[in-house]
Amino acid sequence: MSAAFFSATYGEARQRFLEAATRAGAAVGHHVHPLTGAAGEEIGTDTALLGPADAGKLFIVSSGTHGPEGFSGSACQLALLNDELARRAADRGIALLLIHAVNPFGFSHLKRTNEDNIDLNRNFNDFATPYPDNPVYEQIHDLLVPAAWPPSADNEERLNAAMARLAGQRNPGVSSGQDKHPDGLFYCGTAPAWSNRTIRSILRAHGTTRRHIAWIDVHTGLGPYGHGEKIFGRHSEETTRRAKAWWGSDLIVSTATESVSPRTVGHITGCAPEECPDAAITPTTLEYGTVPNPVVRRALRGEAWLAGHPDAPATLVREIRQAVRDAFYVDADDWKGMILGQFRSQALQTINGLAAEE
Repeated sequence: MSAAFFSATYGEARQRFLEAATRAGAAVGHHVHPLTGAAGEEIGTDTALLGPADAGKLFIVSSGTHGPEGFSGSACQLALLNDELARRAADRGIALLLIHAVNPFGFSHLKRTNEDNIDLNRNFNDFATPYPDNPVYEQIHDLLVPAAWPPSADNEERLNAAMARLAGQRNPGVSSGQDKHPDGLFYCGTAPAWSNRTIRSILRAHGTTRRHIAWIDVHTGLGPYGHGEKIFGRHSEETTRRAKAWWGSDLIVSTATESVSPRTVGHITGCAPEECPDAAITPTTLEYGTVPNPVVRRALRGEAWLAGHPDAPATLVREIRQAVRDAFYVDADDWKGMILGQFRSQALQTINGLAAEE
């Protein structure tokens, strides 16, 4: 049954989301992207708002911040639209906002990054101040993005040795973000991307009058197969207390050594306090493991190389795109069941937590 909520393409996921939202009686919104999808289709970030419009409490679930990670996030949203939990939230005075495909270009084109090779979870930052230096990434950029693809055996050997040497570096780590290499991995960009501006406008439209906002941003690609890590950033003591009370002792602060995620700058949920300053914000990232880290890293390296080689042969393009899809979406029933089961549990925790707040 769980597998039924997963779609094969962005276009299918979008259509199913919009149809389910309409059936559920949600107020649906569309933010059309200026570019087109891989099949020439219209793409965009869509929203569905359920529950009392004037609710003081808002539960946000977002998907597809990193392109093909949207296969799982979209399935979680579709399952929620078909679950009595949505009605339960409304009955308890909670509005539910589903943000589908934060990065629709990446979702459709099977790119973790956006149309400008920007990692959107490094783009929500203050561009009036310099992005933090990342000397760890600088040491291996040339190894990560080689001149030719596939990389040579010598390149792979040197990169593996460097990654082993840098394995303990987390603040910053290799994937923390960088602003020096537009053709590289984890690039933050030089200005707010289309998706950044769109998410901020959605928050202003739906969040500014709320007292409490909970936000789950669904991701894949890090950690053990099928395990959902509840990643929590660095927040105030009050926010941390509230998050642990809602989501339990398995909530992992991203700065802790046991977290699968290093410190990052420019995370999507970080814009909520800026756009909704009067609300108490309780955010988390739900990160599901897929395949071993070296496989994910190779897929990301291929994507970065391809961004700098638009004239690459069609067969190689398809190979790289498929590798990215496979790194962030496991097309197996057991994995899909793990994703939706853990998501429903955290969604229920969130609803109960929000309902208990004044």
